[in-house]
Amino acid sequence: MGIEVLIINIVLLIGFAVAASAGNFNQDFEITWGNDRAKVLNNGQLLTLSLDKASGSGFRSRNEYLFGKIDMQLKLVPGNSAGTVTAYYLSSLGDTHDEIDFEFLGNLSGEPYTLHTNVFTQGKGNREQQFHLWFDPTKDFHTYSLLWNPQSIIFSVDGTPIREFKNWESKGVPFPKNQAMRIYSSLWDAEDWATRGGLVKTDWTQAPFTASYKGFNAQACVWTSSSGSSCSSKQGQSWFTQSLDSTGQARIQWVQKNYMIYNYCTDTKRFPQGLPPECTLA
Repeated sequence: MGIEVLIINIVLLIGFAVAASAGNFNQDFEITWGNDRAKVLNNGQLLTLSLDKASGSGFRSRNEYLFGKIDMQLKLVPGNSAGTVTAYYLSSLGDTHDEIDFEFLGNLSGEPYTLHTNVFTQGKGNREQQFHLWFDPTKDFHTYSLLWNPQSIIFSVDGTPIREFKNWESKGVPFPKNQAMRIYSSLWDAEDWATRGGLVKTDWTQAPFTASYKGFNAQACVWTSSSGSSCSSKQGQSWFTQSLDSTGQARIQWVQKNYMIYNYCTDTKRFPQGLPPECTLA
């Protein structure tokens, strides 16, 4: 092999590694509904979802994952987004599915979005925590991350952790660890409940509503039906054993003190027989 060919091959390999680490919507995802309301642009570097009165739209990852660190940059529907929901989540299938949710509930112009989070294990959710954000999520792209490893699930916004769901299986709390999940996202109309409990309806004169995505990155264990999980090769990577240090714990406390607007773990009226067990564990 000549030196020129060797150099070209090295450059191609480096280019492929960078592209793979950055993610490509054409390669990594497929449009699942909404027809041309979902668009992949800029050679796979940008994806947009739109909602009109006829339909919303959505996509999912081609791969299934069993543990990983998933990053996605989103710019949410601007202006009067009341009644709309932009969902970005991990989920398996079936009645006993596992699921890890980010949902962004739209609002009237000038009013803050509600960031809704939830964790489902074996088909059971009811673990909602909701937040306002400390910035306008419609003005620019921001990074929303899910870290899912055998120890915990950590939700983060622009690198700031906002919620942790720990593995308390030893105390009888189910934890998602056996079902591979795909990444899903959708933009849809939920005017019956999304904004002020459904009091504020979707203003269709503002349609189409559009949310934008870029910067997908997955450091994750890909699962296939033929060979199972690739996790054995990931166990030396930092995300697989990552947990919150004292700085991370302090940042979560700051977010929850200043921006949390609902926490199932303090809703004693909802759970008159006692709060879920994870709420009382340190």
